[in-house]
Amino acid sequence: MRTLTGLFACLSVAAAALPAEAAAPSASHPLLGIWVLTIPQLGCSETYHFRGDGTTLVKSAEEVSESEFTVAEKPSAKGFYKLQDKIVKDNGKRDCSGEITKPGTRATNYLRFHPSGARFVMCRDETMDACIGPFERMPGEGI
Repeated sequence: MRTLTGLFACLSVAAAALPAEAAAPSASHPLLGIWVLTIPQLGCSETYHFRGDGTTLVKSAEEVSESEFTVAEKPSAKGFYKLQDKIVKDNGKRDCSGEITKPGTRATNYLRFHPSGARFVMCRDETMDACIGPFERMPGEGI
């Protein structure tokens, strides 16, 4: 269930093209690291590894995919970080929602971090009206 694209697709907003030479996030960006989204209603979880080079590795059920992303360095006045994502590789297997994500799929979402930095929610816009999460930070390297 590529939350950035699959189950969350109904909440995602079509993104403009990512800049050709998108800058990687700073080494101190709060998004970098490994995050887990547990989806109890589907009996499944997803693991996201947001890497410092601006790529993401995602494991969702049998699916493994990679994407390129850009994320705002600082939150907006409303407290959200704008995240743009483009799927570049997918193993063609089903995700938590039973979907298969196609390379080239783009999404724009907005992240709101808990003050602890250990959780965030992903929203379709800069409100808390349509969000999924929490994504919880995990220690360690790799998926």
